[in-house]
This record gives sequence, structure tokens and C-alpha cells, in this order.
Amino acid sequence: MQIEGAVIKEQGQTFAVVMVKRHVTESRHEAAQAAQSFSCCFPGLPIVLMSQDSRGHPTYFGRRDIASFLSRVPVSAIPWKRYTFN
Repeated sequence: MQIEGAVIKEQGQTFAVVMVKRHVTESRHEAAQAAQSFSCCFPGLPIVLMSQDSRGHPTYFGRRDIASFLSRVPVSAIPWKRYTFN
């Protein structure tokens, strides 16, 4: 499995951001399931999901404090990386 994501250390917190399709973050149930499924890829880290609309505007799903922080960070400033997991 390959995912686009980032592990970020900021203000004493380490967390993972995972890029998903828009329909995932539009459904609270589906987003919760997706975040749970990625927990094995980033053990022990809070997971925040990120999707973008057609204009590139991001939507975040996850811990409110982290999602709020990320909403003030340009998407291009996130250190995205392709992760491969078996």
C-alpha cells in the first residue's frame, strides 16, 4: 500500500497527516474508519486526514487542536512524502 503523508513534529507534538480523497473527509464515519486503518502505519501517533477540493482548499479530519493548527499552514509547506507499507 502506498500513501501520501507526512510526519510532523511541532510544538512538542508529533503527528501524522495522511492525504485522502475528498469523499473520505466528507463522511465522519468513513473518515474515522480511514484514520483507524492508518494507525498501523504510524503507530502511537495521532492521525489527521487531509483532502482537497477542486480549488486545492484543504479539509482536515482528526484531533481538533492539530486540525486547527494545520488549517493555518499552507499545504505546500507540509513535508509530503510517499510511504510504502506491506
